[in-house]
Amino acid sequence: QVQLVESGGGSVQAGGSLRLSCVASNYTYGSNCMAWFRQVPGKEREGIAAIYSEDGSTHYADFVKGRSTISRDNAKNTADLEMNSLTPEDTAMYLCAIGRSYGLCNVDQYQYPYWGQGTQVTVSS
Repeated sequence: QVQLVESGGGSVQAGGSLRLSCVASNYTYGSNCMAWFRQVPGKEREGIAAIYSEDGSTHYADFVKGRSTISRDNAKNTADLEMNSLTPEDTAMYLCAIGRSYGLCNVDQYQYPYWGQGTQVTVSS
């Protein structure tokens, strides 16, 4: 059974940074995208960034371009998300996902069949 576990959430002051980590286990379906999303209660899940296993190519949502970096370590089956210049609007549950891919990655949640439980990030002003 594929499992993803996120870590690194917590409370941070506005203007600060965070680094989230996701570990995937039992994923044996070959080339893939790992992605980060976030969700606020009552709002639609929002894609942040994705990264492809074979060449490390990345895709970012417009709202995080320039202040976010996604990276991965295939040997450890991990994908990290670093975000800077945080504001209270970044407060959300942050979730990691993985899905089969043969090339370009995106942040369409319906492309990802496997999800973690999430890690909460709270940004205070």
